[in-house]
Amino acid sequence: MNDDDIKDDVDFEPEDEMGDVGAARAKIKKLRAELTEAQAKRDEYLAGWQRAKADAVNAKNEAVRSAERTIERAKDALIEEILPALDSFDMATSSESWELVSEEWKSGMSRIHNQLLDILRRNGVVRFGKPGEMFDPRKEEAVQEVDDGDGESGTVLKVLRHGYAEGDRVIRAAQVILRK
Repeated sequence: MNDDDIKDDVDFEPEDEMGDVGAARAKIKKLRAELTEAQAKRDEYLAGWQRAKADAVNAKNEAVRSAERTIERAKDALIEEILPALDSFDMATSSESWELVSEEWKSGMSRIHNQLLDILRRNGVVRFGKPGEMFDPRKEEAVQEVDDGDGESGTVLKVLRHGYAEGDRVIRAAQVILRK
């Protein structure tokens, strides 16, 4: 609406049949109705804007959560691909033929092994499963129980495969042999 429309719409000239007071009252009534209508539209537009703003905030938050889940899944996939390489290092170092390898070779392989473990640590992943610790069924899988006569029953005798966790979440359970 431009200024000319407003001037045409609001005519304060008294109408002959209603008189000055009657015309003013009619105009005031009309203006109040228009004001009420304008306020209702304002409220409707405000509510729509508020819903749109809330929707935008919710969409942004969901996009952030989705990106975080995607990153977490990619991180888990990478960790799961690294674990077999660490298992291979563990098997190699626990074999009899490891003793036949030169000290320089052992040192180099140990450095690579430690670098992989350090990458996991920097990403919040810890390795667990040690002989002598009490068995924890939430983190370890008992493959066998052996009566060796030494140590306390229910403790880990040997670790077949180390476990890995990120915080309280177990990525992979350790496989262990227990003392009876």
